[in-house]
Amino acid sequence: MATEIGVGMVGLGWMGQVHTRGYRRLLDHYPGCALTPRLVIAAEAVEDRARESAGRLGYESWTTNWREVVEHPEVEAVSITAPNYLHREVAVAAARAGKHIWLEKPCGRFPDETAEIGRIVEESGVISMIGLMYRHAPAVEYARELIAAGELGEITHYRGFFLADYSSDPQGALTWRFKDEYGGLGVLGDIMPHAADMAQNLLGPISRVSAQKETFIRSRPEVPMGASHFAVVEGGEMGPVENEDYASSIVQFEKGARGTLETSRVCVGPHVRMSFEVNGTRGALSWDFQRLNELELYRSDATGEEGYRTVFARPGMGDFGNFQPGAGISMGYDDLKVAEAYRFLSSIADGRQREPGIREIVSTMRVVAAMDRSCDSGRWETVEETVSGGPSTSRAAERGKGGA
Repeated sequence: MATEIGVGMVGLGWMGQVHTRGYRRLLDHYPGCALTPRLVIAAEAVEDRARESAGRLGYESWTTNWREVVEHPEVEAVSITAPNYLHREVAVAAARAGKHIWLEKPCGRFPDETAEIGRIVEESGVISMIGLMYRHAPAVEYARELIAAGELGEITHYRGFFLADYSSDPQGALTWRFKDEYGGLGVLGDIMPHAADMAQNLLGPISRVSAQKETFIRSRPEVPMGASHFAVVEGGEMGPVENEDYASSIVQFEKGARGTLETSRVCVGPHVRMSFEVNGTRGALSWDFQRLNELELYRSDATGEEGYRTVFARPGMGDFGNFQPGAGISMGYDDLKVAEAYRFLSSIADGRQREPGIREIVSTMRVVAAMDRSCDSGRWETVEETVSGGPSTSRAAERGKGGA
């Protein structure tokens, strides 16, 4: 019989609802999970949304003050899906209160805030789970197994992408995500962590980087705090975009492979092209989230009939069998969050930290910090063991280039 665990939620926007569905569906897909989530309390800054969403999603109570979630005596685990500028404060308070945390990346506005969260989580001894859900796609887990087993030979090339178009309209709203004070880094903090984490998940640590960045849309229509990032505003008063729309980097891995990582939020065409390509001395593979149940695999063939073939996710690959009975029946985005919820609660149940936890996101944000330094210096930068400093000193100067 599974033991009940009290869950609190901070943030009831889209991601907070995805986390909630993950908890609610958990035992449908993982009936052997040792913990049953009990939805105790949810916090949302807007009272009407807090009342409506918490009731609809099945929480026992709601509040507009996130501290009531962290301090609730029946809450043992806290999901943190609030905006970036609240990540550090909420996560630190939860960890110090002895609450386990499931936290969405980038875990702060800047790499130094991620590092601070990581230090306090480690000191507090709580379990952490970070929202790097693309790792959990069964085709990705299979790709990692193939690489680790040497099936592709020595890995020489890697290309990672996260290209999105959610901000490609110049009339897209100037929400908190585009401002240093609230969003912190732009795509370097918001999107690059997915691409960099995936690269290190598959090939191991990145040792040095040479990066560039650009803000292609330098002003947007002003909107009230809390407006949707997808909102389009015609004829509004314009304000400056304070962080980058685009970032890319050449990377070198500790094991010797070379590669590139590229991210954008204004790339017209791709919607969510979170993908990677890996080439080795005996084979290659590629995966794209927009076709998350398919892996393109190339193996050198002694017959000379070489070429890529599509391998469909199937039972036996990662957690696929927990969701679907056979190849060709697709899993989706929310399923990856159910898998993440399972890893979170299983880690709490047996005290064995599963990946990706706080250590993985801190490692990723060290790479991001090196990229940010490289964008300023124009040189190769080494990925350092420690992260220091907040916003880049060049950001204010960049905003002076005619941003409005």
